[in-house]
Amino acid sequence: METTQASKEAGVGSRKLFENDKIIVWDFVLPAGEETPVHTHDHSYMWFAVQGAPLQIYDEHGNDVGLFPVPTNGIFELKVQDGTIEVMSEIGKGVKVPAKHKAKNVGTEDYREILVEWK
Repeated sequence: METTQASKEAGVGSRKLFENDKIIVWDFVLPAGEETPVHTHDHSYMWFAVQGAPLQIYDEHGNDVGLFPVPTNGIFELKVQDGTIEVMSEIGKGVKVPAKHKAKNVGTEDYREILVEWK
């Protein structure tokens, strides 16, 4: 079991909270108006939105692939397969985005989530 305070992997999370052979738990904060670097999700994952915000999603080339409104206390499950992320949860069900992308917080409040990746 490994626990670290910071991570070198930009984009997946702001801070790695926990990792073992089955999961990685991330704390992720995205201030209003800020965007993540382009990053790739290799594992299916879920997240809990501690503080929601509308997230604009862009592919690796900067093309707009859609607005994803994330409500506070929303719980999301996402399946990663063949370079695509598909939303499996009720909120956003069926939405698909590239696994390699970036996101921008287009809201007026900071966004925060706890993300769990399944290895």
